[in-house]
Amino acid sequence: MLEALMRQEELLAYIDSEEEKKFWFLGATKMSSPSKRREMDVMKLMMSDYIVDTPNDRLNEISVEFHGPKESAYEGGVWKVRVELPEAYPYKSPSIGFVNKIFHPNVDELSGSVCLDVINQSWSPMFDLLNIFEVFLPQLLLYPNPSDPLNGDAASLMMKDKKEYEEKVKEYCERYAKNNGKSAAEEDESGEEDISDGNYSSSDDEIPGHADL
Repeated sequence: MLEALMRQEELLAYIDSEEEKKFWFLGATKMSSPSKRREMDVMKLMMSDYIVDTPNDRLNEISVEFHGPKESAYEGGVWKVRVELPEAYPYKSPSIGFVNKIFHPNVDELSGSVCLDVINQSWSPMFDLLNIFEVFLPQLLLYPNPSDPLNGDAASLMMKDKKEYEEKVKEYCERYAKNNGKSAAEEDESGEEDISDGNYSSSDDEIPGHADL
């Protein structure tokens, strides 16, 4: 019991406002620990037909398959989104990043990190992972904010020539987001691995022990 109380004190140290602390105490009566909330939120994603990869049992890091919203330049694209959940989640916001490349003013092209106010500044324990993938990320792709960019080239192009910007977005989708979330480089690597492992067939394959006549 003492160990559990000490653990709660450590988590409360991460919580800045009295309002968030109130959420903590209200939530503590319904679930034994933030790890239970992580489990519940990940389960909700899975039950909503999202493909979720969970590399460890603690669920502090997951990856989710995210499809571009319909009727947008991103439609048809499939991205792997990395989600890192802090120990104090949901009282501290998750860290979100695109693994395969996307051309967007508010997404860093190299790291994939996302500039999104609702995650970075105004996160609330009332939000969950389903909100991120069903509301926040689709809204980000539908309504980019070029005035606060992480990708200056994308922001500049969007403000200068919207049509050319959308063509660039579609080009990136075709190149990086149409092979189950794998980039062209990753596809080449997997192909080379298959060949090196001997996992290929040829009409000229020789039968062991039989020489050509």
